[in-house]
Amino acid sequence: MSETIDMSKPVLISHYSDVLCVWAYVAQIRLDELRGQFGEKVIIRHHFTPTFGCTEHRIGNGWKDKGGFDGFSAHVLKVCGGFSHVEVNPNIWKTCRPKSSASTHCFIKAVQLLEEEGVISSEYNSAYSGRSLLEEFIWRVRLAFFVDALDVSNYEVLSDIAKSLGISLTAVNERLKNGAAIASLCRDAELKELYKVEGSPTYYLNGGRQKLYGNVGYRILEANVLELMQNENGETASWC
Repeated sequence: MSETIDMSKPVLISHYSDVLCVWAYVAQIRLDELRGQFGEKVIIRHHFTPTFGCTEHRIGNGWKDKGGFDGFSAHVLKVCGGFSHVEVNPNIWKTCRPKSSASTHCFIKAVQLLEEEGVISSEYNSAYSGRSLLEEFIWRVRLAFFVDALDVSNYEVLSDIAKSLGISLTAVNERLKNGAAIASLCRDAELKELYKVEGSPTYYLNGGRQKLYGNVGYRILEANVLELMQNENGETASWC
């Protein structure tokens, strides 16, 4: 007899990523599929890691013996070439080299605060492929970098994306100016250390009992979610 899946309690996935990370970019389709399959039975909470906090150090120095930024560009193009569902600009990391993802993440956290405070809707929207407004903003930031080769560390670029979605810049700027956004980003950094998050992307479930890092296939994510739905309190694991 098959087990009855209890879908009364939403499964929380804490998703850690860097907007400049190619692996997080290609993995967006998996988050979209989770939302499409499980709807509101899955809650995705977005956190950000400073994998590309200083691109000059990570790429300029870190890839010095492999071609520097040009070598890293070739790496990103090769990765994206293996996934037919994503586009990538051939000049990625060549004509556009953001100094840091930290300023981008801070702007995103300001938008996230607007959602948490009820200033913008948290509802999932079919016009955004089932994403919330916050999630659509994050996705468009990724697209602006990977497809349009725009410097998404630049405030003006981020402002244009926010305005295109009807997000109030006045409200965003208030949270940037009063320190609320940077405080939220610093909390993400604290959680990253507390939960020993290795990098981008990381999926953190069930209080850390289930932690998936890197290029994890959709079926693995799905299996972890289903396991938690089968055990409503997340404490009793199946032998298999």
